[in-house]
This record gives sequence, C-alpha cells and structure tokens, in this order.
Amino acid sequence: MIQKTSHDRDDRAFPPALADVARTEFPYDDGDGIDFEPYDAFVTAEETTDWLRHWTRNHELDGEAYRLFGQDGTGGLAAVWFGRPGRPLADQPVVFMGSEGENGVVAGNLSDFLWVLADGCGPFEAVVFEDDRSRPHAALTALAERHATTPRRPARAVIAEARAEFPTFAEDIEALCR
Repeated sequence: MIQKTSHDRDDRAFPPALADVARTEFPYDDGDGIDFEPYDAFVTAEETTDWLRHWTRNHELDGEAYRLFGQDGTGGLAAVWFGRPGRPLADQPVVFMGSEGENGVVAGNLSDFLWVLADGCGPFEAVVFEDDRSRPHAALTALAERHATTPRRPARAVIAEARAEFPTFAEDIEALCR
C-alpha cells in the first residue's frame, strides 16, 4: 500500500478541493459508476519516485513531476502532472497511469478535473473508455460548484481540450519505459 503524507512545500500541500473529493463516496456497485479511490493526501515524493521507476522499469527517473492523489480498483494512479513549468499546482494537468500501461491526460487543471468527476467520469474511465454518456453525480457536482474556477463542461469536452493541449503525453510516457 502506498502511504500518503502531507508536505510543507506549497506544491505538496493537498488542495482543499481534493480533500473534499477524498471525503466523497464513489459507488461502483453496478459497474457503471466511477472506479476511483481518492487519497486524503499526496503520496510522498520517495514513494512516487519508487512507483514511477517500477511502472516504467526506468530506474533513472524521479517522481518530482507528479503528485499522486488516488487510484482505481486495479491500482492505476491519478496524479497532478507538472506539465506547465512555473505554474501553481492548481493550474497543472491531471493524468492517469493505469496498472496495465494505459495512460493519458484527464483534465487540463484541477478545476476541470472536478467537472470531469461531476459528469460521472473518473480518471480510469477518461483514459480507457470512449463513452460520451453523461452520468451526473450530485455530490461531485455540488463539490465542483464550490471549488471550480473554470466553466462547467461535459467530461468529454474537458478531456478533449486537455488532450489537444498535451497531445504527446502518452507517447512521452511510453518513451520513458524500458
């Protein structure tokens, strides 16, 4: 199990919106829900590096560019990725790296990630499925309405915008793998 701890540095401080997400129930009983288990803090830098090295089989990497904050039922991980150097954590994209090598950009920033969740789509679903159905989640919609600073949009629109901005993320990650 990956331990989660808070850190003193600003980019390791857990945002209030993600803390609220961590307190939200993610029912997945019928297989049509969101397969997401949020953490209540970012994974430590050391454990992030260990995980990234294991996931890529590349022991030269460090995990400094990632803040892991949740997983799906198979152990795939959701992370904030520092893909915009010099910008604050809330402005960084959210990505998913699955247990079977799946990977992709989920949202362009934390605010947009909240709208993806509100529309009934988790990080795993955003990367693995091409389902355009909207399945609004009342509690996550209320959470997004409280915290989001970007306009509400369907999950598929948010995901498409993020992928257009970071079109080589998946290939770049795959190039790191040994």
